[in-house]
Amino acid sequence: MPEKVTKEKVLCYIVRDGKLLVFRHTDYSYEEVGIQVPAGSIRAGETPEAAALREAQEETGLKDFKLVRKLGETEYDISPYRFERQHRHVFHLELSESAPERWMSKEDHDGKQKPTHFECFWIPIEAAHILQSGQGALLGHLYH
Repeated sequence: MPEKVTKEKVLCYIVRDGKLLVFRHTDYSYEEVGIQVPAGSIRAGETPEAAALREAQEETGLKDFKLVRKLGETEYDISPYRFERQHRHVFHLELSESAPERWMSKEDHDGKQKPTHFECFWIPIEAAHILQSGQGALLGHLYH
C-alpha cells in the first residue's frame, strides 16, 4: 500500500437565506463524485483564507465573496480513492452578489489541464448531510 501524504485543503460553506451553495461535477455521475462544496488545495505561500476565497471564485464563477469566519479544522483520510490525508481548514463565506438558484460553471485550472465543469445550486442547510467525503463535518459550527 502506498504511503499516505497529508495535503492542506480548504472547504467553503457559502450560505444564503438558510441554504448552502453546492455543486456536482457534470462530467461524472453522482455515484462517482457526489455533491460537494467549493474546496481545494492551499498553494505554496497562500494563507488558508486567501485559498478559500480563490477556490470559491474559481469553482462557482462568482466573484463577490466575504469571509465571515473560520469554523475550524478537520482531518479526512480519502483512501483508497487517493492515498492521502486531508487537513481541512473550513470557512463560512457569504455571497454579496445575486446568484440564480442553479447555474453552470467551470474551473480552468490555469490552463494546465482540461476544464472541470460544474452545476452549482443551493440546498437547504438541513439537507447538507448528503455532502461527499466528510465535507459536512463542521456544518454544525455555523450555529455556534
